[in-house]
Amino acid sequence: MRIVVALGGNALLKRGQPLTAQAQRENIKIAAQALAKIAVNNELIITHGNGPQVGLLALQGNAYKPDELYPLDVLGAETEGMIGYMIEQEMGNLVPFERPLATLLTMVEVDPKDPAFSNPTKFIGPVYEEAEAKRLAKDNHWSIKPDGQKWRRVVASPLPKRIFEIRPIRWLLEKNTIVIASGGGGIPTMYDADSHLQGVEAVIDKDLSSELLARELGADLYIMATDAEAVFLDWDTPEQRGIKCVNPIDLANYEFAAGSMGPKVSAACQFAEKTGKTAAIGSLEDLEQIVAGTAGTRVSKLVRDMESY
Repeated sequence: MRIVVALGGNALLKRGQPLTAQAQRENIKIAAQALAKIAVNNELIITHGNGPQVGLLALQGNAYKPDELYPLDVLGAETEGMIGYMIEQEMGNLVPFERPLATLLTMVEVDPKDPAFSNPTKFIGPVYEEAEAKRLAKDNHWSIKPDGQKWRRVVASPLPKRIFEIRPIRWLLEKNTIVIASGGGGIPTMYDADSHLQGVEAVIDKDLSSELLARELGADLYIMATDAEAVFLDWDTPEQRGIKCVNPIDLANYEFAAGSMGPKVSAACQFAEKTGKTAAIGSLEDLEQIVAGTAGTRVSKLVRDMESY
């Protein structure tokens, strides 16, 4: 099969862990063990999150003057290279030497007229006290919003339109390459009024970008690997139950948290509905079983009645 696996942020950094290279490498080493098992008899494309890594680079950038700060698209490109390097190295220690690996910096086009630009909602970077947040917003031309008791920077999260490197990704797959691409949702880019391509201060949702990648590559299976064993209904209540398999139309009738499972469910429904193939959401530890269809939540138009665990 041709499989796209989107690694959740927990695959790179567990909650509460220090954002060190060593901590990330140890987590990627664990992720690589699961990925290597399904790479044996399948074509494999890996995507990943980059939120904490971009946040770290942004903090390091505070050492510069405001007009010297690197924009988000450049920081995104930096993290794609850094994380891709680690995944390549750890996967390379597990798969046969003859199996090539490659990381592609991936530009993803967004629409400058996307309504997300007029209402930035994606939190990035650290939290601040209100006064400091307003000072930084003025100095750096940021948008800010309250996040609980603190304040944080917010940026637009537009929908992905096109993946520019889709052709070289296909060429690499033809040579049985394990490809790491579209990290962090891809590098956000758009055309200006003169049809010149440029970077943009935005963050593209990783799961939606990975769904577009999986769809354009004709993937047989799109997996979102997270820290949850499945998609749960009535979460955190005595009645909670995990979904084993479900039709995308039925799944779309339920509401899920916008900051966690919501985007994954939306991406799964979109992939299953538009391609007729299967999308799955589950734990990274269960990756082999998810591919076999015995773990996680499977979303498919072929499912007639929802089944629960």
